[in-house]
Amino acid sequence: MLPLTSIHKNAILDVGVQVEPFTTIYEDVSIGEGSWIGSNVTIFPGTRIGKNCKIFPGAVIGAIPQDLKFKGEYTQVEIGDNTTIRECVTVHRATKTGKITSIGKNCLIMAYAHVGHDSRIGNHVIIANSCSIAGHVIIEDFVVLEGLVAIQQFVSIGTHAFVAGASLVRKNVPPYVKAAREPLSYIGVNTIGLKRREFPDADIRHIEDIYRVLFIHNQNVSNGLEQIEEEIESSPYKSAILSFVKESPKGIIKGII
Repeated sequence: MLPLTSIHKNAILDVGVQVEPFTTIYEDVSIGEGSWIGSNVTIFPGTRIGKNCKIFPGAVIGAIPQDLKFKGEYTQVEIGDNTTIRECVTVHRATKTGKITSIGKNCLIMAYAHVGHDSRIGNHVIIANSCSIAGHVIIEDFVVLEGLVAIQQFVSIGTHAFVAGASLVRKNVPPYVKAAREPLSYIGVNTIGLKRREFPDADIRHIEDIYRVLFIHNQNVSNGLEQIEEEIESSPYKSAILSFVKESPKGIIKGII
């Protein structure tokens, strides 16, 4: 055991893991090679942390879910390689047996954010300070959430989407878009984010054409989907957007208002 730490004998720490003083790591925890765990961190049973992760002081990982239906079932938290979790972040275990709360690889979860039970966060996601993510939320790859965003349970946010600070997310946010205002609305394609990730200009224009039909030319989502099917050439982007919208039973955010 390292000085001034409490590390259970059955926890598995790979080569090069550094644990700072006053941290508690319970049994049934594994931490990958090269990871750094700051002081005053608590890591509960059922947590799996990948390689080269950084967990900053005050974070609590793998605590039981804030769900009255939870009856002590065995569930887990998984955090992918190269992910950074800043000060006082909380990540809770899933609710049902065999389920997992997951954060992918190369993510940045900033201070005071909360990731609720059964949520799934993809790779290369940035979640800024004090965001609150309820249970059963899906956030796909390369999403950016600005500070103070609050997401209702069972909501999904599509890949490469951007959600402006202090937004309340009650409906699904489709891929590749920027969302802001109250109620949360489409305000354009996430052009800057896509260019930073080296999307070709022609692909960005194609995505803009799809959303122009969906959110600007049509006030009715069903009509917009039909028009996109008929008028927009096929592409992986078109397929991804149509699938996301069709598989959003709670509905998607509003168009430009």
